Amino acid sequence: MRVLLAGATGAIGAPLTRVLIGAGHQVLALARSEHSAQAVLAAGCTPVRADALDREGLLRAVDGLAADAVVHQLTALRTPSRRVAADNPTNVLRVRGSANLLAAARAMGAERFLTQSLVLGYGYRDHGSRFLGEEAPFGVYGTGPRTTASDHVVTGLVEAEQRAFDAPHVAGIALRYGLFHGPGTWFDPTPGTRPMPVPLGGGGVVPWIHVEDAATATLAALEHGRAGEAYNLAGDHPASFGELATTTRRGRPALRLPGWALRAAVPYLGELMLDTTLRVSNAKAARELHWTPRHPDPRAVPAAGPH
Repeated sequence: MRVLLAGATGAIGAPLTRVLIGAGHQVLALARSEHSAQAVLAAGCTPVRADALDREGLLRAVDGLAADAVVHQLTALRTPSRRVAADNPTNVLRVRGSANLLAAARAMGAERFLTQSLVLGYGYRDHGSRFLGEEAPFGVYGTGPRTTASDHVVTGLVEAEQRAFDAPHVAGIALRYGLFHGPGTWFDPTPGTRPMPVPLGGGGVVPWIHVEDAATATLAALEHGRAGEAYNLAGDHPASFGELATTTRRGRPALRLPGWALRAAVPYLGELMLDTTLRVSNAKAARELHWTPRHPDPRAVPAAGPH
């Protein structure tokens, strides 16, 4: 296929580019700057100079170009924001960026549209020990009287998924990833990277996916995913934040904070790391996409280096 990839230089985008090209697909990579354009060119992609948030500029950039599919992997998650509001950069990319990329897909004649989502749309709360499938309620908000940071994240995820599903001109597919680990993520095993703060007691147990597995899962969804479907893409073994810190910081100290200090420093991390216990099933992805993770247990990933 000829694929327009938005987010080619990100933590998932870089391995995804390699996987797509290795599978014989041609990649047109959205590049907002000249530096990004040179990076994607070096990776074997054809750069398309445009900003996904500039609708008119994006449509001018793709005018006369054709694609079979558009893959939306744009986020701004390199460092956690102390406050997450409706206008958080990643939320804007999920809402306005999705609308603009869908317009580009129409202009390019694309028939498939894959959008990045997260399993956190099932709700930032304690789900117990059961594994949730894609049929579980998605778009679950907190029960308190005030809108929280997690509510804004959930809104962005629901909006991105719904826009993809509702677009009449493409087969929309939602990729509900687990939390990312590996090079370029909050839990990067590369020596010299700053440690991610985690709860002193380890925190909640959640689903994880290595960025290399996220790339192969995305390729599988591109080739085999069904229109209007969402897929849980995560490893087989959920783990706590403390366990991930131990794995990625092997032989090096991790930044462990008491729960009250974590909430005070970054309230959103309190909701994510202390209030959330979540497990999801990847059975649908295995059955329909013929995908299984190479790194099923995040606690077993080597401490350093890309895969």
